[in-house]
Amino acid sequence: MLLCIDIGNTNTVLATFDGDKLVHNWRIKTDARSTADELGLILRGLLAGDAVEITGVAACSTVPAALRTLRTMLGRYYRDLPNVVVEPGVKTGVQLAIDNPKEVGSDRVVNTLAAHALYGGPSIVVDFGTTTNFDVISARGEFLGGAFAPGIEISFDALASRAAQLRKVEPAKPRSVIGKNTVECLQSGLYFGVAGQVDRIVDLMTEELGSVRAVIATGGLAGLVKDACRTITAYEPMITLIGLRMVYERNVG
Repeated sequence: MLLCIDIGNTNTVLATFDGDKLVHNWRIKTDARSTADELGLILRGLLAGDAVEITGVAACSTVPAALRTLRTMLGRYYRDLPNVVVEPGVKTGVQLAIDNPKEVGSDRVVNTLAAHALYGGPSIVVDFGTTTNFDVISARGEFLGGAFAPGIEISFDALASRAAQLRKVEPAKPRSVIGKNTVECLQSGLYFGVAGQVDRIVDLMTEELGSVRAVIATGGLAGLVKDACRTITAYEPMITLIGLRMVYERNVG
């Protein structure tokens, strides 16, 4: 089976594929201070639990320190297996139609590849992670750019740290938009505020594009707010892992 690893700022998501079928998936916290041995032991523990035999590895990372650790781990624990780490020079088939292609995170590249393969284009991927990323894909599958906004948990943390009488609360859908207590007021403002932000940005992007075939929600927090977003038309929580599988197939076969 192919092991795909997506190292994000907050979480690392892993999945195994048998051909194009996703078989297992896991989510662990990202710790840039972890050593290659610690990462290797975590992976071996997860894979051993489901008796998974790995035949190849595909990975991407938005955390430079974690990327170095990943390379060391692959060389130490999986050196006999073919592996692909998405970076400049790796064949993705995605044209980067932006000012500075070197600035684009590898996760956005593989999201573009998977979104166009699954849904066509023009399309928009809204990735609800540490930040809320908007990735815009052309009808031909080009990455056109996008937008960044503070992620849901970052917004909660900022309110709790900057306002003396507010505190951290669970990101959740409130029972009403009119909060009856401090917790509900925080949840309402963030929940419906994020939904309104997403819809406004997607509306403006759609105006520039002329039309879109799909607006795809993904990321660890997408399940929380996707139903409140009028413009979201599809939900694919594993789109980055699917894109990694596609990149691996292009480079290794």
